[in-house]
Amino acid sequence: MPYAEPLTDPELADALAGLPAWSRDGDTLRRTVQTADFRAAIALVNAVADAAEAAGHHPDICITGYRNVAFELSTHAAKALTRRDIELAIQIDRLVSGSG
Repeated sequence: MPYAEPLTDPELADALAGLPAWSRDGDTLRRTVQTADFRAAIALVNAVADAAEAAGHHPDICITGYRNVAFELSTHAAKALTRRDIELAIQIDRLVSGSG
């Protein structure tokens, strides 16, 4: 049994309708956030790291231009996008908005 069941294209379309800041590129979800400054970028990365550890599901994270934080989500074990990716994207959105 895979780590998590892959989502179907209709399931992904439905989930992404509620995640307008995210884009799909094959089996990867992407979002870039521009923070106020470098310290805010690091604080966001730390908050997402805590959420990822709690979820047992980890995004790829890259800081560019000192205040832009790029996130990539994919369930590598399933070689697909899964509910785990959607749930972490929702959590990241909450952290970005300050409500999570």
